[in-house]
Parts: sequence; C-alpha cells; structure tokens
Amino acid sequence: MAKGKKAVEITETVLRDAHQSLIATRMTTEQILPIVEKLDDIGYHSLEAWGGATFDACLRFLNEDPWERLRKIKDRAKKTPIQMLFRGQNILGYRHYADDIVEYFVQKSIANGVDILRIFDALNDVRNLECAIKACKKEKGHVQATVCYTTSEFHTNEKFVKMAKQLEEMGADSICIKDMAGLLRPYVTYDLVKMMKEEVKIPIQLHTHYTSGEASMVYLKAIEAGVDVIDCAMSPLAMGTSQPPTEPMVAALQGTEYDTGYDLDKLIEICDYFKPLREEYIKSGLMNTKVMGVDVNTLKYQVPGGMLSNLVSQLKQQGREDAYDEVLKEVPRVRADFGYPPLVTPSSQIVGTQAVLNVLMGERYKMVSKESKGLVRGEYGKCPAEISDEIVKKIIGDEKRITCRPADLLKPELEQMKKECAEWIEQPEDVLSYALFGQVAVKFFEYRRAQKYKIDADLVDMENKTYPV
Repeated sequence: MAKGKKAVEITETVLRDAHQSLIATRMTTEQILPIVEKLDDIGYHSLEAWGGATFDACLRFLNEDPWERLRKIKDRAKKTPIQMLFRGQNILGYRHYADDIVEYFVQKSIANGVDILRIFDALNDVRNLECAIKACKKEKGHVQATVCYTTSEFHTNEKFVKMAKQLEEMGADSICIKDMAGLLRPYVTYDLVKMMKEEVKIPIQLHTHYTSGEASMVYLKAIEAGVDVIDCAMSPLAMGTSQPPTEPMVAALQGTEYDTGYDLDKLIEICDYFKPLREEYIKSGLMNTKVMGVDVNTLKYQVPGGMLSNLVSQLKQQGREDAYDEVLKEVPRVRADFGYPPLVTPSSQIVGTQAVLNVLMGERYKMVSKESKGLVRGEYGKCPAEISDEIVKKIIGDEKRITCRPADLLKPELEQMKKECAEWIEQPEDVLSYALFGQVAVKFFEYRRAQKYKIDADLVDMENKTYPV
C-alpha cells in the first residue's frame, strides 16, 4: 500500500542509539560506512547517526574524529536527513557550557551535515533549551524539541502536553516524546499522544526502549493515536535496552492505513549486513546477552539500561555486587529527594552514584558527590518538583541556590578554549572537541598527529628533526 495521509514514518537508530544502548557506542566508522547508502535508499524520516555518546566514544575509545565520521556519513546519505541527539546547554558533555560554545557547536554540527537536532534537557527545564533552539533556527536546521518522559506522583500527561505546547511556542519544528527508560505503557501512551496531537500542531515523534518489554505495543497504540514518527533499530541491534526492531514494525503496518511504504526486501538486505557484526560484538564481549532480555525492574525502579550497567560497574569496583538490589531500591528514594528528575544523562549518573554512596556508606548522604551538590544547588537547572529544605540543608548546608538559568552565570568560553588548544587545532571544530572533553580530546589530538607523521613520513625533515604542522 502506498503512503497515505496517516502513513507512519521511522527514524532509524542503528547508527547511534542502538549501538550506544547495546555495545557502549563502540561501532566504528569503518563498520558504519559500507551500509549507509542502502540505509539512505529506504526512505526513512531520518537517520539518527550522531550526538549522544557517539562523540565521546569516538575520541575516548575509538581514536576517531567524530566530525570526520559525520562528514563521511553525510557524503553517503544524499537523500535522508541526518539526525543528532543534543543535550541542550550540556551539548554532548556533562556540564553546562556558555552560550557561545553552544551556538558554535550548533553552527558546526549543521555545517558538517546534521539536518535535525533533537534537543533535550535532563530536568525538562525549558530554559536550558533556549540557546540551542535559537542557534538551530538561525542555522536553518530542524529543531526537534524534546519532552523527557518519566513517572512520579508529580508528573502527569497534562504537564507533558503543557511543556510540548511551550516548546512549540519557542520555535520547535517537531516534538519528541523521549522515553529513555522504557517506562511508557501502551494505553498511557495512547492517551498522551492523543492529548498532545490535539494541543500541538507540529509533528509528534516517539522514542522508547525495549527494556521493559512493552515498546512494540507502545508504538502500536501511539500510531493509533496519531503519532507521526517512531524510532526503530535494525533487528540485529534492536530490543533489550535498544529500540523496537524496524523490519517487524514495517511488516506489521503493511496493508494498513499506517503503511510506511518501505521495501521489506531492502530492509532484509540491511539486516543481513548487521547480523555478522552482532555476532562479532557478542564474541568480543562488547554485547552482553543479558541486555537483550526483558528487565521488569525498569518499571519498578525507573532505571534506564545504560544506568543499570553503570551501577553494576561501580559496585564491582568496590567489591560490593551483593548490594545491587539495595542500590536499586535506593535510586527512586534519591530521585524523590532530588525533586523527581527524569533519569537521563547527566541526572541518571548523578542519582545513581549518590544511591551507591548512600548504600555503601551505611548512612544516607554521609558522603555527597560534587555532582549531587551541583544538582541540588541548581547548577543544572530547576528540578521538576521542589526539593525539601531538609534535603537542601543536608546536601549543601547554607550555600546559596541558583534560581536563574544556570548558563546566565557563565562567562563566554570560546576564545579561551581556542587559546588553550591552539597547538592542536587542525580544523575549526577541534576547539569544540577540546571544550567538551579536555584531556580526552588532547589525547586524541596526540594520536592523530602521530598517525599523520607515519602517513606523511616523506614530509619529515630527518636532518633537522622538524615535523609538518
């Protein structure tokens, strides 16, 4: 059946969130490039191929230039928009950056090939989205502003819809409901999407994870409620802590009014490309088969899959894996104390680490991390619910709390960053790599220069021991 007015579109996540969720973002550019043209030929709404943890992983683990990866993907994807995940004022890092860094990063992202920026804030504080939204509009990019979904006694569908409307008024071109922990239930989803479609006049996209086992049912109810786009991953890197699989979703909708119109035979060819890669990841230990199952603790403790593995890692380092269940129970208590932040980077790491400290120390908040103090102080923005005076006193004592947009307190950083990394700059984008990841970026720059010397050995003046710059 050809696409009709209600046809559903799909954003393919296999090049970003799928491998971030299942193999700690270790897919290399060399593994990505051979399949890009076939992905580009499907007719997807977009290819999510950049942002999130891909930038960090390229520099820290793969000795790759993330900007070069983006350019190479864009060079092969001639028809399909390239999408990235952008953490608002955090960009792709773990703290707030000054506005000039945010603006320059957006400018360079779009100049290098990004078409759609999915912009979110870990606390759903819309003030932290303002700068990135304005910068994206200025560069003629597509702003997909994000509502991070979570559940608590404080959160309601009505509040999520109100936020979506506010984002539309701020200039968003589309809205994403980002269910990073896989907490949505099918019938709740139907109601939420239905309400949002009635109030918001721009397209609605839904992102979820399969962790709790409900994601495909969630998508079907969302489609019935009128959602415009859903996020899926090619089946070898789908399910578990990743997204629902693309091919079965396309097949399920064939012949209905929601038919994507995608060619299933072409999708099977792409699937065949990723099958041996999956086997390679399993053999190497990158993909732990445990992350492929259903974990009902996601619904109980609201812990995203990536956060679960992080908690296990922290406890292993302390030789206290026996405390795992106790830490899981402590996570929602810390989250409530901290004003019910959605658990997504960086708030998930902050809450998770504090839960570990509370359990291992045998006394709640006997030891408090720097990041927990920052969250309570207001350095990341305003938490969804008020934090009690008792918790504030316990965490930061009599320190003054931040009530303005946190970035308003930051001085411009770009020129200083350029000075600090001047000796390493080979392209304008390098200053942004350095601004976000400091010594991790420097280590990559050193590697890159060493590789360049090997490749361009004929340019080295051996007599005078000089090297090309």
